[in-house]
Amino acid sequence: MSAPKDTSKLDRILAEQRDYIAKREGGYREKTLKMYPWVCGRCAREFTRTNLSELTVHHRDHDHDNNPPDGSNWELLCVYCHDEEHTKFENLVRYGSTKGKETQAATFNPFADLKAKMEGK
Repeated sequence: MSAPKDTSKLDRILAEQRDYIAKREGGYREKTLKMYPWVCGRCAREFTRTNLSELTVHHRDHDHDNNPPDGSNWELLCVYCHDEEHTKFENLVRYGSTKGKETQAATFNPFADLKAKMEGK
């Protein structure tokens, strides 16, 4: 005959899981997923429950504390487009904006004297 199972531990784990889910659903990710269609806002890739973990919430102003209840600061992006969006923002912070600035074409040619160097001149 087997020993009775300890149901109090299982009850505690299930209660913790229910609390965790309730808190998460109160967060901006769950609100956004309920508000918007499950489509990447950049590449238009569609998502289902099986690959929903690859869809992220992007804060348009890059401020994760700015979470208006109407969702106006959120957009859904796939993980690839989300990484690209943050890379663009990091480059803007690091190098500044190029708007209104005339950019010069690169003139350096690292292979300019390659033939002469290979011939030993």
